[in-house]
Amino acid sequence: MGCGWLGALFEWEGVIIEDNHQLEKQAWLALTEEEGKSPPPAFILRRIEGMKNEQAISEVLLRDGSQEFVNTLTRYEIPVALVSTRRGKVLEAAIRAIGMEGFFSVIVAAEDVHRGKPDSEMFVYAAQLLQFTPERCIVFGNSNQTVEAAHDARMKCVAIASKHPVYELGAADFVVNHLDELLVFDLKNLADIESAEFGSEEPELEMEEEEYRPSASIAVDDIFW
Repeated sequence: MGCGWLGALFEWEGVIIEDNHQLEKQAWLALTEEEGKSPPPAFILRRIEGMKNEQAISEVLLRDGSQEFVNTLTRYEIPVALVSTRRGKVLEAAIRAIGMEGFFSVIVAAEDVHRGKPDSEMFVYAAQLLQFTPERCIVFGNSNQTVEAAHDARMKCVAIASKHPVYELGAADFVVNHLDELLVFDLKNLADIESAEFGSEEPELEMEEEEYRPSASIAVDDIFW
């Protein structure tokens, strides 16, 4: 079993990044302009004017509050898994592009499992890699399929209302619009962890803004594989 008190399993689309495939494609296209390819829509160009390439991707794609919340979990030494139906190569490239390398202890991608949602296989496998029992894991997703899969795996689920209104996600154990609305104590209560297990010496809950330090640019073509 994992040495921490909780494992956090995050979906990618709609949780860490915006759940808008067209917007994502446009963001990547914006970075190809200097290579002589077709320019993206004007409103995207206005948003990224003057930005470095990697910052442009982060500003367009990264959901408000997602990095801040993952930063908080890291400070609490809560291991974080990323679960997605995308290929591992695509995920790794996108993680580099938004400057979140090193945040995820485990990545479960499309090629790692046989069945997708609403089957719970991806979440069960992520928990195994984190070395946590399912009951000590919380899934962060943005659909009722995710809620169903998490509950089938005996995990709690926090739903992020990115593509569905809050009232449609009532089956989830907790619903927020953005991840930074959550406190670590909310997760403790969801996991039903005794105070003694949670520990008496806890870091401050206030989230500190982290400076983005994106890595070198990546091959745009890899994103759409």
